[in-house]
Amino acid sequence: MASIIKANQLQDFGGNSILTSDGAGVVTPNASGIKMTPAFEATLSANQGISDATDTKVQFDTETFDTDGCYDNSSNYRFTPTTAGKYYVYARVQSDAQASANFSQGIIKIYKNGSRVAQSQMNMNGNPPENIMIPVFNIVDMNGSSDYLEIYAYIDDTSSTPTVRGSSSYAWTSFGAYKVIGA
Repeated sequence: MASIIKANQLQDFGGNSILTSDGAGVVTPNASGIKMTPAFEATLSANQGISDATDTKVQFDTETFDTDGCYDNSSNYRFTPTTAGKYYVYARVQSDAQASANFSQGIIKIYKNGSRVAQSQMNMNGNPPENIMIPVFNIVDMNGSSDYLEIYAYIDDTSSTPTVRGSSSYAWTSFGAYKVIGA
């Protein structure tokens, strides 16, 4: 035999609301320990020209969402979460060599506080395309006060005119992170 408990709020022993329900099946977590926030995602709204074979910060200038206002999309292009913990960080960069068979290699890097913590590389010297999507992802510990994350792209283009592809219509190039709960 099954039991049914009906409630619109679940509280801890201190009277603090842990979960609430709107009565229509939508449950909202209220305790910070069970929220995957801060979280954000940002995209590049237009193409960004970069120097050939040089690490260049990608300027993700359009926020898709930013739960706690921790992403700077106008000057530093970095995520500085205000809650300590482990964060799943991801980015994808659409590199464009401007002409067929000009792409040699690309490296996308996650930087924490100015130092590389993860990278992903595509080397296409044997059969170079014009453009390619390069993803990178990692879990990074953040202190919740001064730690920050940025994305850098390195594109080696035989014509020396690489571009990171952006669009106001598509998420060609994006960067995001969210707090991992239970870790």
